[in-house]
Amino acid sequence: MTLAEETKQNSWKTDLYFWLQALVAVLTALILIFTFVGRIIVVDGASMEPTLYHGDLLLLQSVGYTPKQGDVVVLTKKFEDADGPIVKRVIATGGQHVAIDYDAGTVTVDDQVLDEPYIKEAMVRPPEESITDILVPEGSIFVMGDNRNHSSDGRNVTLGAVDERYLLGRALGVIFPFGNFGAISNGEA
Repeated sequence: MTLAEETKQNSWKTDLYFWLQALVAVLTALILIFTFVGRIIVVDGASMEPTLYHGDLLLLQSVGYTPKQGDVVVLTKKFEDADGPIVKRVIATGGQHVAIDYDAGTVTVDDQVLDEPYIKEAMVRPPEESITDILVPEGSIFVMGDNRNHSSDGRNVTLGAVDERYLLGRALGVIFPFGNFGAISNGEA
């Protein structure tokens, strides 16, 4: 083998080694980011329409997040027939008082009626027993779907207020399908 052939063969091996190292570094970084910083979740069901639709792919913020009223969050708590994570909106956080008035179609938090431009339609009283008045315990959140008439959420006595340890993260935006792409509003103007 000539010196030129040997140099060419060593150059190819060096290039391959460099690219494999770069690929491993990128894959490791992506795995660490999606494990500890953010996640991707698929919306299952219609409980968050018109904000989110079944099949939307969400980007979540997992690390360093403290729940705030109005945020759309993902919970890991097993609840009714949900097979995976559930997506809901934070109505109240620990220490806040929630009152739901089906006759007026309002949700009140700490004596302030919420302005909820994100809900799909006016609430109707569910046929089953539901929570209409709750003081959210510290370290917990009270959540509801935006499609109130088709959402099993904190009003359901089997869920109620949810311990924050079940919080997977805050939904930042829809990344797929591209027709729904964009940031998720927390309901503020």
